[in-house]
Amino acid sequence: MEEIKRDGVQQEALTIVPNKETTVLQNGGYVMHTIEDVQEIYFAYIHDTKDRDLIMKAYEFVKQKHAGIFRKSGEPYLQHLIEVAYICASLQSGPVTLCAALLHDVVEDTDTTIDDIKRLFGDDCARIVDALTKIQRLKLSKRTEEEFAAEDHRKIFLGMAKDVRVIIIKLADRLHNMRTVKALKPERQHALAKETLEVFAPIAHRLGIYKVESELEDLSLEIEKPEEFHHIVEQLNEKIANRTKALNNLKKKIADIIIEQNIKFEIESRIKSVYSIYKKMFIKGHAFDEIYDFLALRIITETELNCYEILGLIHAHFKPIPGRFKDYIAMPKPNMYQSLHTSIIAGDGNIFEVQIRTKEMDEIAETGVAAHWRYKEGSHYSPKQEQHEIEEKLHWFRDFLDINNSSRDKSASEYMESLSKDIFEANVYVFTPKGKVIDLPNGSTPLDFAYKIHTKVGDTAVGAMVNNTLVPLNTILKTGDIVEIKTSKTAPGPNENWLNIVKTSSAKGHIKRFLQKKNSDLVKEEKINRGKTILNDFFKDRGYDENQMLSLINTDKVLKNYQLSTLDDLFIAVAAHNPTPAQICDFLKIKRNDTNELKIFKKENFEDDNCPVTIDNQTGFKITLGNCCTPIPGDNIIGYVTKGNGVTVHRINCPNVANVKGRLIDVHRKTNLGIKSYPVDIVIESRDRNNLLADILNAFNTNKVKCTEINAKIHQENMTTSVYCQIYVSDANVLQHVFDILKGMKDIYEVKRVIH
Repeated sequence: MEEIKRDGVQQEALTIVPNKETTVLQNGGYVMHTIEDVQEIYFAYIHDTKDRDLIMKAYEFVKQKHAGIFRKSGEPYLQHLIEVAYICASLQSGPVTLCAALLHDVVEDTDTTIDDIKRLFGDDCARIVDALTKIQRLKLSKRTEEEFAAEDHRKIFLGMAKDVRVIIIKLADRLHNMRTVKALKPERQHALAKETLEVFAPIAHRLGIYKVESELEDLSLEIEKPEEFHHIVEQLNEKIANRTKALNNLKKKIADIIIEQNIKFEIESRIKSVYSIYKKMFIKGHAFDEIYDFLALRIITETELNCYEILGLIHAHFKPIPGRFKDYIAMPKPNMYQSLHTSIIAGDGNIFEVQIRTKEMDEIAETGVAAHWRYKEGSHYSPKQEQHEIEEKLHWFRDFLDINNSSRDKSASEYMESLSKDIFEANVYVFTPKGKVIDLPNGSTPLDFAYKIHTKVGDTAVGAMVNNTLVPLNTILKTGDIVEIKTSKTAPGPNENWLNIVKTSSAKGHIKRFLQKKNSDLVKEEKINRGKTILNDFFKDRGYDENQMLSLINTDKVLKNYQLSTLDDLFIAVAAHNPTPAQICDFLKIKRNDTNELKIFKKENFEDDNCPVTIDNQTGFKITLGNCCTPIPGDNIIGYVTKGNGVTVHRINCPNVANVKGRLIDVHRKTNLGIKSYPVDIVIESRDRNNLLADILNAFNTNKVKCTEINAKIHQENMTTSVYCQIYVSDANVLQHVFDILKGMKDIYEVKRVIH
């Protein structure tokens, strides 16, 4: 029977071959390595005695610090550290990484400090251990299960963004934990398996570390879906037993064909992972008999040219299955995987997949990023340079860094959603006109492509060409498409509809930031005009025209008093009610200008059909609603006779008219005027939280309340927020209903009207 190999782990019904060169102990089916096994691996590529001594120094250190501590599985805790180091050594990690692998739990579990690590093992090792310790310590914080999981994952990826060695050790740590997971309680087993499938296996896939990814997936599947797992294993072993003879015959035939051409090669078989078969059967809905690539031949040769030569020979002697050929050499996967894949019909009618690659491609296929950046003795290691090279080699890593850089504005859940959509689900590969591969999630459009190229390309996009054909910006892209973006310096930029077109979170984020800036500029202009109008009205009531007002307030004395730089800043501050016009007048000690004769503005043939207020037995007067208190139907109102500007209507309790005598007159609301709504300024006081503004706007929208302005001010001293809004309502009863709705929302503790 064909053997199924999994590095160091025995699974039920599978035949496992442990590493024959190592001394092993069997404990519940798991291979237990010794520090000598770890040495045997790294001695092959680490020859410097100082580096070797440093690794053993770390081992002796943790051996002492973790003495007498045991895991739930019954093993000494030291065994876990040896296994993590063994996995890292198998990936040919450097001496500092191996030291950190041995030391990764010592700060968390003993009295050792990061300063101790720095003093004994150097700054580089201390930085890695510190990052791993911070990830572990998050588990001590008090969070909901969902918040903890998302925040824990964010910490892992933020650590990886700084140094990829952190995630290599974290993957090794998780792999050994999953190998011994059955020692834990069932609920803990399921939690670890779920997290492994959602976070650790996908990042191992993106880094191209296949042998870690596939083992993590299979171990997790056995916990999460035991019936499906063992069902697949039984079918797989039965199928392999039936096909062993046919496979060996095909091997011999292909070997004979290649030998005739004097091409150097090796040929071996590989078995598809249980989890890969599970996805095809239970997620994509294929029957087991419809899976042709569960058993494949792998041919390893010397050069790319040899790969294509061997492909031609195989196609000349065996019938290929149409649509099953894939050239990952010309178009590598985003995790750097390269190989030729083809499916052929053997002479006995069996279908087999054949993979053809060079030795270097095979190493990268198995260990991905670890193979490409494996430790090279004698060369100066630079974490910064390595991160730069990774960014250049892995097309998705730049987007990963971009998500990390912008994550401080997102909750942990939003961060993980962005990472899942833009990184883990990216499996559509398109080309730039120059042949660079860009990977995108399913459903992505030319706009997603544009923002992947550069933010400016997205912001100035006006059209797209796909395969030399002009297409709309909402066209769904397919793997293999060649995409070119048309840009214009005079382009108006993104609009809100673009948010419905793009698929990637990164593109949505760029568009939202553009719109926020654009809206901020518009809002700023509106606030300047609003503040200026408020001040102008206030000064007019006191007998000063606009020019006189400007000469009084546009001085260094006024601006410095309110810690402002420009007159526009003062207008914005007034619009935000800090300071108020009355406060400015008090500061300037301005008294009413009574040099002008008191008049009531009267205009001949004045028609005021839309004014909702009237004066008893009087017609032809200019009547306006006060901006300071925004009176609406249902409010008790009073008229204020201004100098030369008619009558301004205020709420009767408006402080701007509360102490006025001799200039107030009775006014009344008209009936059946036909005006449906009136502007009202309100302030909402709430404890600060995520999505507060979105929830408020959603409440307005649900209750069909028009909101024309919204502005929030956070009070850092007590973490509360004041949200200022201008809404339109028909009368005071409707306004009270809106207040009741808002007061019933989470964290909102007060809602009131604003008086300017």
